[in-house]
This record gives sequence, structure tokens and C-alpha cells, in this order.
Amino acid sequence: MSGLRESLRPDGLDYQVVKNTLARIASDGTSLESAKEMLSGPTGIALGYDDPVLLIKRVLQYSKSNKKLEVKGGVVDGSVCSADELQKISVLPSREVQLAMLAGAMSAPASKLAAALSATITQFGYAMTALRDTKTE
Repeated sequence: MSGLRESLRPDGLDYQVVKNTLARIASDGTSLESAKEMLSGPTGIALGYDDPVLLIKRVLQYSKSNKKLEVKGGVVDGSVCSADELQKISVLPSREVQLAMLAGAMSAPASKLAAALSATITQFGYAMTALRDTKTE
């Protein structure tokens, strides 16, 4: 488990092995209360606050190389996810990439409009130049 902790630490992520009874008590009255059914057997909790996709990717990557680590499920933004759902989430791009994709999608219509307006003016300029050239000949 120290290998997992070391791989998570540079990104500000954390992994702790916890007592199930204490985790149940701590989850009372929180958004994590719905995850109590996962608290059986040896339990470790990986915590990440900024980018849940990165945390899921790192934990699943480590679980592939270390067969002793079994991913039971997780809680992402207050909703309980099974191991299969976490696998699907892990193929998503990271938060920064998603934000860049969103910014690109939002700026694309404005860029296309500016290009269309510029093209119209440019074509008008070419037409005027061609007209001037034909008149001078």
C-alpha cells in the first residue's frame, strides 16, 4: 500500500486504511452515508478533492499491477458508484482537458462567425481589386 500512497501523493491525493466501524460513524449525516454497504472486510479509502477522474485512474492502474487491491466501489460527487462505473469514469479525460474542450466548444461559434465575416469582407476586397484591374486594362 505504500507504493499506492507514493503514487498518489505528488498529485495531492491520499490513501488511508480505515476501521469500518469508525468509517460508518464518521459517515453518519454526510453525503457518504450511502456508501456504508461497501464498508466490509479490509477497507482503504482514497481521497481526492480537485479531480476525481485522476484519483480513479491512479487507483485502478495500481490495482491492475497489484492483485491484492480490490476496488469495491466509490463515491464521486456524493453519488455511490460500483467498480464497473468507476472503470467507465476512468476513461474520461482529466478535469483540465474537459475544461479546455468546453472552452473550445464555447468559442467555436464566435470564431466561425468572425471567420465568415472576415471572408465576406476579404472576398469583397478581391472583387473590387479585380474590377479595378479590368477597368484599367
